[in-house]
Amino acid sequence: MSTEQQQTRPVLEIDELSISYGGRPTVSNVNLTIQPGEIVGIIGESGSGKSTLAHSILGLLPSSAAVSGKALSLAGRNFLGADGPAFRSVRGPGAAMVFQNPMTTFSPLHRLGDQLTDLLWRETSLSKEEKRQRIVAVFKQVGLSNAAERLSNYPFELSGGMLQRVAIAAALMMRPSLLIADEPTTALDVTMEAQILHLIRELRAEAGVAVLMISHHLGVIAEICDRVVVMYAGRVVEQGPVEDIFANPTHPYTRALFACEPALIAPGVDRMPVIDHEALRRHADGRKTA
Repeated sequence: MSTEQQQTRPVLEIDELSISYGGRPTVSNVNLTIQPGEIVGIIGESGSGKSTLAHSILGLLPSSAAVSGKALSLAGRNFLGADGPAFRSVRGPGAAMVFQNPMTTFSPLHRLGDQLTDLLWRETSLSKEEKRQRIVAVFKQVGLSNAAERLSNYPFELSGGMLQRVAIAAALMMRPSLLIADEPTTALDVTMEAQILHLIRELRAEAGVAVLMISHHLGVIAEICDRVVVMYAGRVVEQGPVEDIFANPTHPYTRALFACEPALIAPGVDRMPVIDHEALRRHADGRKTA
């Protein structure tokens, strides 16, 4: 394969991916491609399948999950049906993830410095002190005060917001080809949220890192993403450039989702907007019979 072909090869390719538990589908026939340096956002209500899809990319689903489809490829390697060791080989430099709940991201029994040092096990040329300095540097990047002192902290000694910064630092430290960010700024204030989004942009600009951003915050998606994917009931109902989807959503669910965005609700309304799921089911049934 030529250098040019390698550079244009998608970082992530998902082809007709479906996930079910006990025969009940949670994700159905999802198609998704992410190019190097591209930031793609996934939006949808809780329970729409966003996190399940993200976990499947790194092989983090429980053994009870049945995964099928044509392809789940990272950097050209198909991991559909792969076992744990195969996924472990790609976690880190291949793809890294920032999880939604920082309180369960780290082991409560070990110091943060030891846990992040373990993530650098592939860096055999680095001394223990060099690894320590690398961790301190990325702690400073994400705005952690007293960065060097945080290495000796246990997770329970930090607030949720501070732990989320550590989780983001751990992912950034790996310099992955694909960064999966599942609500990465939920526990942060608006100032730190802006800093983290700036960091993600820098990763894209400096290293060509691709990002899959999952968020309920439509403003974050509009600000940072190139494309957006809309999920509803485990399916992708609409996707395209951010400007097109936000300016002219074509699917009824996307329009209903945008109508419920707090920033777009007119002040003084008597009734808050809600999503009419029954109408959406009728729309879906009508399309099936058409």
